[in-house]
Amino acid sequence: MPTILLLTISNLFMTAAWYWHLKGGMNKPLFAVILISWGIAFVEYCFAVPANRIGFAHGWSAGQLKIAQEAIALIVFGGFMVTVLGEPLHWRHLAAFLCIIAAVGFLFVGRS
Repeated sequence: MPTILLLTISNLFMTAAWYWHLKGGMNKPLFAVILISWGIAFVEYCFAVPANRIGFAHGWSAGQLKIAQEAIALIVFGGFMVTVLGEPLHWRHLAAFLCIIAAVGFLFVGRS
């Protein structure tokens, strides 16, 4: 589905925009980091806006789009956290993710 694919790409860019500087960029001036992050976020918007428009045009509600985006964001961030930042996953991460997946389920139940 194009909405899910575009939201996933969007989240890859947004995660990079928000967190890239935590690994190897802490010595850069804050203003430079903000400008670089804005540039990355611009690319994110180029995927997020069409994703939301396409999803909405295909009958998704704004709430469904948002909760799907949040679930995707957690998956993307989990991968980023482990592979780029070198932080381990714990059972708490899985429990929190399952809560978000339950929220996705609640918003999509009964959707025709």
